[in-house]
Amino acid sequence: MLAFVSADTPHVGPGNPVQMLEHRIADLLGKPAALLLPTGKMAQQIALRVHCDRAGRPVFAAHPTCHLLNWEYDGYAVVHGLRCCRLGDAHRLFGAADIESIPEPPGAVVWELPQREIGGELPSWADLQDQVALARARGAATHLDGARLWETQPAYDRPFPEIAGLFDSIYVSLYKTLEVPRGAVLVGDADFVAEARTWSVRLGGESVGNWPLGLAGLLALDEIVPRMGAYRDRAVEIAELIRRSGAGVVRPDPPPTALFHVHIPVAPDVATRLQQEMAADSGVQLFAEARATADPARSVIEISIGEAAMDIGAAEVADLITELVQRAANDRSQAEDWKGMPA
Repeated sequence: MLAFVSADTPHVGPGNPVQMLEHRIADLLGKPAALLLPTGKMAQQIALRVHCDRAGRPVFAAHPTCHLLNWEYDGYAVVHGLRCCRLGDAHRLFGAADIESIPEPPGAVVWELPQREIGGELPSWADLQDQVALARARGAATHLDGARLWETQPAYDRPFPEIAGLFDSIYVSLYKTLEVPRGAVLVGDADFVAEARTWSVRLGGESVGNWPLGLAGLLALDEIVPRMGAYRDRAVEIAELIRRSGAGVVRPDPPPTALFHVHIPVAPDVATRLQQEMAADSGVQLFAEARATADPARSVIEISIGEAAMDIGAAEVADLITELVQRAANDRSQAEDWKGMPA
């Protein structure tokens, strides 16, 4: 519990929960300063605006599936006048060769650890070091989309400051993995954070009403971050059982973090419908929505292990996926039988 936060903790002024959280995360990641913001979208767009303005280059490079490109309605371009150079292929991690082939000098290069849209893939530590060094040699700032940075620590088996030390700026989420209702923290050197704080005022991100996020974030750092290794171990256990069952193909295999994908022989609309029906019976929601693939008869589901998932046995999760695939097969069989009946 948070013994240092009491009913007398001021909501504003020195020692308020927002300041406490900012100092705590800066110290945890080994950086001089941090800034609490309401969303990750705002945090990352501010980070890239500051880096690109400093470099005098309104372009950054990122993986084709990064959040900035896929979920933000081109905010980096519409609001900040930036351009994005896509690094590599959407179905794999980018590498050093992709950074070398950027057609113009970027103001920043963005990494996402883990790369969620391709199943939570992680580059090796050596590859990551080489990529960062190459980006710096091209004069680019290095920025980390660390929404799930907490989950990478067991995979790399290195202290947070060593991981964060590769990057000029880092965004960490309070609502992904840490389960705070909302909130993001942007971390970097003192000058970078000072510029970012100015942008947060311009964009409406700084408010005295952020203090509940400070309290919730402090609690999550104490209660949830230490459990990242247990989450990863549970993901590996579930993935192994799915592999043995033959119900789906796990990617990546084995999962380096608490997040992984399962490719199943079920159309996405069918998988989503069956999951909803099964959740009503079992009380377990396996995934939010099945994603389409190039094959319309197959889909991808995302398994993400957090605190709520630790109350569900690994075998139960694997059995539910097997049941979903079997139900889909039965549905297809019945549909084929109906087609074969005389009119």
